[in-house]
Amino acid sequence: MSIYVNQVTMVYMRKLIDKIKVNREQKEKLLKIVKAQKSEQREVLRANIILLLWEGNGENEVAEQLGIDVKTVRKWRDRFHAKGIDGLEDSPRSGAPTTFSTLQRCEIIAIACDYPSNYGYSTHNHWTGKILTEAVNTNIAGLNISESSVRRTLEMNDLKPHKFRMWLHSKDTNFTEKVNDIVDLYVNTPEDEVVICIDEKTGMQATERIAQTVLPKPGIEGKYECEYIRHGTQSLIAAFDIKTGRVIAQCGDKRTAEDLLVLMKQVAQEYIDDKKIHVIWDNLNIHKDGASDRWTEFNKKHRGKFEFHFTPKHASWVNQIEIFFSILHRRCLKLSSFKSKDELREMVMKFIELWNDKEGHAFNWTFKGYPMQSVEKEIA
Repeated sequence: MSIYVNQVTMVYMRKLIDKIKVNREQKEKLLKIVKAQKSEQREVLRANIILLLWEGNGENEVAEQLGIDVKTVRKWRDRFHAKGIDGLEDSPRSGAPTTFSTLQRCEIIAIACDYPSNYGYSTHNHWTGKILTEAVNTNIAGLNISESSVRRTLEMNDLKPHKFRMWLHSKDTNFTEKVNDIVDLYVNTPEDEVVICIDEKTGMQATERIAQTVLPKPGIEGKYECEYIRHGTQSLIAAFDIKTGRVIAQCGDKRTAEDLLVLMKQVAQEYIDDKKIHVIWDNLNIHKDGASDRWTEFNKKHRGKFEFHFTPKHASWVNQIEIFFSILHRRCLKLSSFKSKDELREMVMKFIELWNDKEGHAFNWTFKGYPMQSVEKEIA
């Protein structure tokens, strides 16, 4: 009887020794590892070892349940005792000695960030894996590297020399000041003044789809025909009131200064009682005075109530009318099929009418402008 009691006591004491302490935060992390679909099998195994020990199972029982050697249980138990959750990660391995020096890899990166034409590839405007490998082996002394190793070097430095995206840079010397002036009108519009954004949406094509658009169904996206018949184009000239979202527009075959003048007369009539009308537009030639001083004379006829603000070159995003044009394109033009210019014009004007009657609203402009810098700071 005493031998049996001693054996039971030893088993109980063994479990007490094997049992480890796991705080609430550690338990949550361990359970997350076990439940996560993307966890590696070795991570799940180690987490289960600790959780089973914490529940009071002995090391032999844990080994049997998980189908592993008891030495494995002891290893990760001891590692957890020493370092907690971090102890369950693999220790850094020395690995094989580096084949290529840090200097050589830096030279590879330098070549990848340069023009191919500087290395004799005058017909290439960007790198490919093959020609980059050829270039580095030719131009870096003592280097004989494979394309896959070059690729790994680029990946380690998050460098993709074959990828480009379009970038438009404004060279306007007063870029910041002009943007701040316009944004200030958006954010701090005077109570008794109006801010109107004006621009032209030219080249709207009256395209007739050869096949009818297929509407979407559950699990199947809609489709529209890529082939079409052209029936001419229309030009939209529009003014957007940033306070109300109301749009004043006209649509026709051209967008000449005379067409714009007609729209401006509509604007003047619409806001006849307002003290001042701020007009924001770009640097298109018809927005300038020209030889006839068209806008100076126009402003005189309206008691100088118009004040013109020009966006910097290549900064159309500052003009809020572009947001409306984007909405118009997505909702009215993109998936439509038009059999004539008249049909296109009618659809566009009906959409604007609907916008003004039911859907029109001001846009929530969040950009606050650039911090103004003094001349001293710019020189410094």
